[in-house]
Amino acid sequence: MNLTRERVLKALSTVDDPDLKRDLVTLNMIKDIAIDGNSISFKVVLTTPACPLKELIKSNCIGALEKEFGDDIELDIFMTSNVSTARQDAQLLPQVKNIIAIASGKGGVGKSTCASNLAVSLARKGAKVGLIDADISGPSIPGMFNVEGEQPAVKQEEGKNIIIPIEQYGVKLMSIGFLTPADSAVVWRGPMASSALRQFITDVEWGELDYLLIDLPPGTSDIHLTMVQTIPVTGAVIITTPQKVALADATRGLSMFKQPQINVPILGVVENMAYFTPDELPENKYYLFGKEGGRKLSEKFSVPFLGEIPIVQSIRESGDTGYPAVMAEGVTALAFGNVAEALARQVAIRNAEREKTAVVQMKA
Repeated sequence: MNLTRERVLKALSTVDDPDLKRDLVTLNMIKDIAIDGNSISFKVVLTTPACPLKELIKSNCIGALEKEFGDDIELDIFMTSNVSTARQDAQLLPQVKNIIAIASGKGGVGKSTCASNLAVSLARKGAKVGLIDADISGPSIPGMFNVEGEQPAVKQEEGKNIIIPIEQYGVKLMSIGFLTPADSAVVWRGPMASSALRQFITDVEWGELDYLLIDLPPGTSDIHLTMVQTIPVTGAVIITTPQKVALADATRGLSMFKQPQINVPILGVVENMAYFTPDELPENKYYLFGKEGGRKLSEKFSVPFLGEIPIVQSIRESGDTGYPAVMAEGVTALAFGNVAEALARQVAIRNAEREKTAVVQMKA
């Protein structure tokens, strides 16, 4: 049997990445080909460890090689990943590949719950993840991660104080809640809140991250503008519920990112509290607040729909106990896992198809 590296690459050039619509060889996703007798081994380097199409791609590689060489060959295919980025030559956070804004038009839609569970889900799938709690006046991330009362360490570096983020459940965390007493109200004017967010970006040792999620305060405010003017943002995720009033507010939040002078890509819409599912009857769905409002919003603006998250008692309980719902088996963990995979896919597609991200330059 005439096994050569060239013939292997030729066969694999017929296998496309389903999202990027180009073949694996052109995308430089095939690495370390080794041939020994009738045995072929190689790596497939995916764009994210959260790739939901991993098994499909592997199966297609096997099919292409068996078509070329017959089914007598022995195959050893190692599926790995290297998260893509469009943040080239970034002066701030140069080791952070993707910065994702988690936003909502109004409060009470479960934005922080979604941000927390998406961060943990991505980390559990093998990604390096950080989460900034940018809701300065109402920080909730410390409680959701069961790290209330903890304080980050500080080190001196070139005469500057550098904050070491708290790490929990595989996610690096930063919140104003770590720096102020839990029972104290944080009442700050816009410039002070914006300054705090800027410090979380510039004065925290984030290190290497595949995804840095920023849990923004509800609505549209100075903090949103500070974020896009300080760092290049890969894209934004909009959290909504099916209710009409929530969708109206989510529309305003989505529209802010799509303004020509801001132009942050919308990675997708997540519909939280989409339906109620009793724990004892997981197949039953009760649409308490309407149906498919988030999906219709995504269709209206031609942006991806990342998925639905149900209302389950365990989500509330997990938020109260500081143990994210995605860490327990069940319908909620599955839903958040699917949304996290969909988000990772959209980041990879965005990085492959759109211009590299840039800091927003706002004119007076």
